Amino acid sequence: MSRSESERRYGLIAGNGQFPFLVLEGARRHGIEMVVAAIREETSPEIERQARLVRWLGVGQLGHLIEFFREQGVTHAVLAGQVKHVQIFGPSLPDWRMMKLLLRLPRKNTNSLIGAVVAELEREGIEVVDSTLFVAELLAPEGVLTARAPSRAEMDDLRYGLEIAREIARLDLGQTIAVKDRAVVAIEAMEGTDATIRRAAALLGGRPFVVVKVARPNQDMRFDVPVIGVPTIETMIECHATALAITAQKTLLLDREQLLALANRRRIAVLAVP
Repeated sequence: MSRSESERRYGLIAGNGQFPFLVLEGARRHGIEMVVAAIREETSPEIERQARLVRWLGVGQLGHLIEFFREQGVTHAVLAGQVKHVQIFGPSLPDWRMMKLLLRLPRKNTNSLIGAVVAELEREGIEVVDSTLFVAELLAPEGVLTARAPSRAEMDDLRYGLEIAREIARLDLGQTIAVKDRAVVAIEAMEGTDATIRRAAALLGGRPFVVVKVARPNQDMRFDVPVIGVPTIETMIECHATALAITAQKTLLLDREQLLALANRRRIAVLAVP
């Protein structure tokens, strides 16, 4: 049964990075004060100063998360900020509810893991909503976003990279690849975008290359939405990457003005494609 807006109580599951803070700000602009479940291994301590109520939880404490949301009367949840996939192999022990979930999963890729957590929350009557609900203005519009468009050679590499990256994303292996002369140099697994770019740079020894970061086919906007920010461009500069292709309307641009200003200063082309 759907609830009216006045009956809704929102909870935020906060991972790392800036995204959780932007969601909190966006919700406040809509007159909504969210309670926060902060991931001890990931979330910035600054969240304590930004949210009215924060409960710190270990990455595998699914039962404690559900208990906290029940205590607070949460009816709708937002997942914002990355929780590194490699954390499932970390030292934190999962609670019994997460252990049961992990044991019945046939595979432990990102979509399976987060999708199973979402299903558990919804089984408890907590609806997980689009993570961009309060920050839709941060989604990348279609087109060339920088003053410089990709060169013909860069565009050839980006087109090739988009074809490969979409297939890799469909297989849930990662969202980022690096391409040089229509050859894949590096593919993201669990290490994240910046580490993938750095690995490509090490292999290429300072030669320029392009980066492609895509949403999954039929991207579930409730979780694992691609994000780029100023650090992405800084890493590209450090590693001699000259162009970036992303998925329009399914990629979040954090600090868009600063990001694009930096890209323009360093002649990096950024392109958002359907």
